Amino acid sequence: MRIEQLPYTNITMQGAQRRTWLRQHAPQHLTHCAELTLHALQQRERDASQCVAVLGAGACTEVPLVDLARNADEVVLADLDVSAMKQGYEELTSPALRRRIRLVEADISGGVSAMLHRLLARQQWDAVLAGGASTVFDVAASCLEQVVVPDPPVIETLGKGECGLVVSSLVLSQLFSYPLLDLLDHIQSLAPALLGEQERHRRYQDAAQAFRVRVIHAHLHLLHELVDAGGLVTLLSDVRGFAFFVHGTDHDATHRRVLPLVPRIFPDLIRNHFTIVEEAHWEWITDLPTDKRPGRGYEVAGYVLAPL
Repeated sequence: MRIEQLPYTNITMQGAQRRTWLRQHAPQHLTHCAELTLHALQQRERDASQCVAVLGAGACTEVPLVDLARNADEVVLADLDVSAMKQGYEELTSPALRRRIRLVEADISGGVSAMLHRLLARQQWDAVLAGGASTVFDVAASCLEQVVVPDPPVIETLGKGECGLVVSSLVLSQLFSYPLLDLLDHIQSLAPALLGEQERHRRYQDAAQAFRVRVIHAHLHLLHELVDAGGLVTLLSDVRGFAFFVHGTDHDATHRRVLPLVPRIFPDLIRNHFTIVEEAHWEWITDLPTDKRPGRGYEVAGYVLAPL
């Protein structure tokens, strides 16, 4: 499962070295992430909890951890990748600030990837493959429809209304993308010729979209449940990915291949749970193009939210 590979992929994609790269190639990304987080921290009501939770913290590449620790009694970093969180924690040089940090190992999705993996393992794939592409993607759709998405997921040691600020740090799209990619990886390993065929199967597309919406709902419910009365939420999420083939053309729509990540109803889903206090949109580059592969980047939506 891709979620199990996070400690290996995150080594090169997170931390101080990555932050230095971003300052050169996508400084606005770091600026917006920090500003929205700190604006929420400053605007929470005085009576709100002094605990801050960062979901999907990783190595805190985009998280202004020093400022959070200085302005909170406790900062809870929650992520499945403990080694990355330790990396972010160890960047703090002040013993006093370090004492305010608590690391919580948690699958923010509530174990969705593992559930899907078990469903896939139960299928009689020899018989399914004999039925052709239509049967394969009908079964894949059925597996997605059967996945139980915990709503909201439970994060041990984090209780209802415990936090004056909850930060969802660029983790939302991963919660549904990784399981969907796992599913396609599984099909490709069994029948490489079916790569890309999922685009032609309506039931699969509908099931995948419904799965995305269920996971988003559950994550928004989790944010709503964790935040204290008078507290605020910072939600940072990739909403579209893009690939570009010539350095310097990343902002040129004619040189891009765009991949939507979240459903178009994403803003409406947010408004069903929160009042939008502040909103910003920007882009960031994650990779520059080389001779062998295109460059990559993402369009990001960032929000400061107050629970309804």
